[in-house]
Amino acid sequence: MAGPDPALPDSFTPSSSSVYSDQFGFYSLDCNVPGLSKVILDKLNMKDYKDYRAALEGKGKVGFRSYKEMFQNLEDTYKFCACCSKLPVSLPDPKALKRCIKCLNVYYCSKDCQKKDWSLHKKFCKTLHAVSIDRLVEWLVHTGDLPFATEVWSRPAKDVRCWDDWVSMQGDLTPRLEPILSGKNMTDLWTNGCRPRPEEAELRESVWRVCSEFFSRPLAIGLGIQETRLDPYSRPLTVHLVGAGHDETLGARVTDMDELSRMFPGHQGLEVVMVGPEVVQGPIMRPPLRAFGPRGRVYISAYKGLYHQFWEEVVEKGEAAKPDLVVGFHPGFHASQGLGEGWLPTLLLLRDYSIPSMFTMYNDAELTYSLQILNELEMDVKDTGPNPFSSQKPEQVQTSPNKPPSYCNAFYIYFQGLLETQQEEE
Repeated sequence: MAGPDPALPDSFTPSSSSVYSDQFGFYSLDCNVPGLSKVILDKLNMKDYKDYRAALEGKGKVGFRSYKEMFQNLEDTYKFCACCSKLPVSLPDPKALKRCIKCLNVYYCSKDCQKKDWSLHKKFCKTLHAVSIDRLVEWLVHTGDLPFATEVWSRPAKDVRCWDDWVSMQGDLTPRLEPILSGKNMTDLWTNGCRPRPEEAELRESVWRVCSEFFSRPLAIGLGIQETRLDPYSRPLTVHLVGAGHDETLGARVTDMDELSRMFPGHQGLEVVMVGPEVVQGPIMRPPLRAFGPRGRVYISAYKGLYHQFWEEVVEKGEAAKPDLVVGFHPGFHASQGLGEGWLPTLLLLRDYSIPSMFTMYNDAELTYSLQILNELEMDVKDTGPNPFSSQKPEQVQTSPNKPPSYCNAFYIYFQGLLETQQEEE
């Protein structure tokens, strides 16, 4: 039996018992690099986590005087010794931190620390160089320069099995990439980005990696539609995206899932409802559909709150369609007690109503722990494995950069209902 429904936290102190993943994230930062969460808040011109939460909920603002200040403050949040974890404020000379000249990503407080760490850092230095570029190029998603425009799929979705297949349908990308690479926002980025502009080949690769992360979200939903054998050509489909947060909703546009219409051209209509306590205010914050709209379109809506609350307050009252599929990107219910307790009523709801569900994971460890939890809940896990449309953009663990990177939507788990057990004949 599930315990009482977890309430949204009244406390704004970073904690491991919160249903907010970013609140747990601040707690984790300080566990690995004590004081780093305060550095981040200072660089955002915020007093505490309460200000941070208010800004995300549209009740406060993040203001910078210039692009240079914004990018410099971003860089400052990575300034701590990768070996001993000391922040500049903890050093006799705060300017003693020196950046690795190869990756331009990690810092060391002394030659001794850098030398001591080299046997580990050299394994990841090249990847961390790519990460340092992607971290800045990602800004072009928020300016609207990325992602680049894509084509309607010329092959059935079932025949497109990997990124190479997808790219082969796009034709020559040069006319679409050149305006981005030579555009004003790209120029402003590297004029103010606290590092030299990379070579054009590196920038092209970075643009592709950043776009692959963006497209991996609708393509993961498309994978779920195929895994569950739903037919978007026979009737409209409703997908609930549970645990939606900043990554999916900060700066989100109503066109962010349009790749699904190129994947299933002429479909009968697709609705994606983003649900989660960390949903950010914006254009997608609009009511879900009761009856579906025009065919061939993707409609995005959002609800701020826990999924089982959305089910009770909206779905059961007939104010939103019941889902044909539930998808979760990196739910993280394995990461802490608070997140696990926040997810438990939702997981039980998905199980007891036998709703087809697909969750994605960052890495093999998250996949293993998530499967363990689902098995403990006696979920019927029908399929699991690497996602052929995993993001190609490596993700750095901010407080532990010299670790293998993770990738958004790298693995998936498809499950539905309660696992049936064989009853022994008497």
